[in-house]
Amino acid sequence: MTFRVVLEYDPETLSWSAVCPELPGCTSAGDTEEEARQGIEEAIRLYLAPSELDLPTDAKVVEVMVG
Repeated sequence: MTFRVVLEYDPETLSWSAVCPELPGCTSAGDTEEEARQGIEEAIRLYLAPSELDLPTDAKVVEVMVG
């Protein structure tokens, strides 16, 4: 999958921020552009990683493939 990432340099903090608009709250930062890019790649992987769900015993879980 490919995601858009917005990279911005902040001259006040002398650091870079990275935001993935398609994944709310998925952000990263770094002292260099490369650090911010690496951080957002990891943040996206973690954002998309499956996690344990506490569901009722009668709940049905299915998987959906997109793309």
